[in-house]
Amino acid sequence: MPPQRETTLPIIVVGAGAAGLMAAVFAASSQPAGAGRPVLLLERTRDGGRKILISGGGRCNVLPSVVDPDRYVTASSPNTMKRILRSWSLAEQRRFFEDDVGVRLALEPETGKLFPASNKARDVRDSLVRLALRRGVAIRYEATVADLVPPTVEAPWQVVLAGGDVVEAHAVVIATGGLSVPQTGSDGTGFRIVERLGHEVHETYPALTPLTAEPPRHAALAGVSLEVTLQAPLAKGRFTTRGGFLFTHRGYSGPAVLDISHLAVRSRLHGGTRQPIFVQWTDLDDEGWDAILRTPPGQVGAQLRRRLPQRLADAILEEAGVDPAQSLAQLRRADRARLVELLARYPLPWTGDEGYKKAEVTGGGVDLAEIDPRTMESRLHPRLFLCGEILDAFGPIGGYNFYWAWTTGRAAGIGAAQA
Repeated sequence: MPPQRETTLPIIVVGAGAAGLMAAVFAASSQPAGAGRPVLLLERTRDGGRKILISGGGRCNVLPSVVDPDRYVTASSPNTMKRILRSWSLAEQRRFFEDDVGVRLALEPETGKLFPASNKARDVRDSLVRLALRRGVAIRYEATVADLVPPTVEAPWQVVLAGGDVVEAHAVVIATGGLSVPQTGSDGTGFRIVERLGHEVHETYPALTPLTAEPPRHAALAGVSLEVTLQAPLAKGRFTTRGGFLFTHRGYSGPAVLDISHLAVRSRLHGGTRQPIFVQWTDLDDEGWDAILRTPPGQVGAQLRRRLPQRLADAILEEAGVDPAQSLAQLRRADRARLVELLARYPLPWTGDEGYKKAEVTGGGVDLAEIDPRTMESRLHPRLFLCGEILDAFGPIGGYNFYWAWTTGRAAGIGAAQA
């Protein structure tokens, strides 16, 4: 018969970000009748949920309007990842936020994203905290977890805090995040802890991060933005994304760039050939531009400026060595071919990236084969649960990564409650 103290040991959730808050809420509300285990949420910062606060420019893109599992990236089993994603539907998540959390969501039609109707990320973070407190979660801020000691026959899980204090736990949920945006409190502690416990952590890297160019070849275009299509040729097929593109003083940003940046980052990490990325500046492909540039009357410059921001149009004309005042009727075939190439398949001259400082998420993480996709429980250590950014999966810009955090956090909380 277990010692009496075991009946009162808490479920401890480490990390009060998106996944951790969700795990704590469901750990407190999903326990079997009569269990009555306290839930303790430990957070190293003084307030928690800081990535929620800065997401979406302070608005918090809570969810996408549609979830496409094929747009997620993982070095683990895609089937395991998709199984996890299907465990809590988008419709159910929206109902949860509006009915339980008390945050009404509004669709932004032009982007297909769901934001809080108030447009305030703080409302999302604070409402989740209030829900956790209502469901009986105790939150301890400025509590840094240094290590975990697995249970033995004589002792349960031990959560070792910085300074040496030890808290015993019935079950532990790790929701410490990754390495992205370190000023929010992400320092990779979770990775170090789970590696010491024997988990395989796939190579981590900054994902959804702006790209840079040295020298900054397009610095004069800083501030110019437009919708583009980006393509990256791969060993098998190609990666394509469409969305906003922004020229910066240091290089390139915007959703389209962020969504493709992991390929650039990984090519640098592996020391191989720099990943080629090509830009299609408009909806027109090479055939479309060729047809336009073959059809007089008019000037070349006028045709480009009609479809592109003027500064970008002029830069492309200069790079192609074509006078904007050149008439279409007199445009030489070689000049037309060079222009078409730059307009439909422009080689983006990136050389680096902004790293974790500007990365939205961390690529890589704990191999999904080492967790139970139904409960997020470790296959190596009973009553240890992992969720959120520490796992090897991430999605594109647009609420996909919050969807992953909410989904895995809920599953881990329920799993811990029923362990």
